[in-house]
Amino acid sequence: MTRSDDPRRAPAWAILAATLAGNLYLLLGTLVCALVALLVVWLPPRGRWFSAVARLWARGVLRASGVRVRAEREVELDPRVRRIFVANHQSLFDIPVLLATLPGEVRFLAKASLFRYPVFGQAIRAGGFIPVDRSDGAAARASFVAGLERLEGGVSVLLFPEAERTLDGRILPFQRGGFLMAVKSGLPVVPVGIDGTFRVQHRESFTIRPGRVDIRYGRPVELASGGVRGLTARIETVRARIAELARAELAPAPAAQRSRRREEREDG
Repeated sequence: MTRSDDPRRAPAWAILAATLAGNLYLLLGTLVCALVALLVVWLPPRGRWFSAVARLWARGVLRASGVRVRAEREVELDPRVRRIFVANHQSLFDIPVLLATLPGEVRFLAKASLFRYPVFGQAIRAGGFIPVDRSDGAAARASFVAGLERLEGGVSVLLFPEAERTLDGRILPFQRGGFLMAVKSGLPVVPVGIDGTFRVQHRESFTIRPGRVDIRYGRPVELASGGVRGLTARIETVRARIAELARAELAPAPAAQRSRRREEREDG
């Protein structure tokens, strides 16, 4: 990455311009695109127009913020093939970067609080995005079922298995839900590494630093053949692969997760 590409080395005037233009677009552009999405989401073929508006919104956010995206794929990903995409979560800017580069029709599993915003929440719900509330067991199970239904309906799904955005750039431990979905559906998991959005805007800042973001799509991984046995170890393998793609470090796993891995090795 050259000096001009690195958001940390952006000049003060460029940071000010990106912060003002980017946040303004996030407010007004999001409202306008959400209204348009609500109008077109019902048009046949169902969902295609919503995806087009979502990609338009994503490109607008990135352009207004001075963010350039470079996408790399280890293999070609046929947009007609269903998959479960799993990505690291560094920043709000992960969303537009993904929307601008994902192949085919993809629906996100997103935190439930996003669906409470007027207009925007209604638009993403109508578009087939799935709210996730991990604090409520019944709601989490409903999200799991909804994800399987989207897959059965012919679209791919994307989720952030870390459950929240990182505070220091390291990749947090993964939740199991998306991987259980892969086992249940028999579909492959595509590891996705996002590199640079944390430098553009991290979780505790409104400042936007323009520059380049790299997103790397790894080779699909088959998880279904092993069933649930040994799944924790396979999840860690995918997590390590995403860290490699994102050029990021891994945060330590909690004691409970390490204990589960030991138990699975002993059972195996």
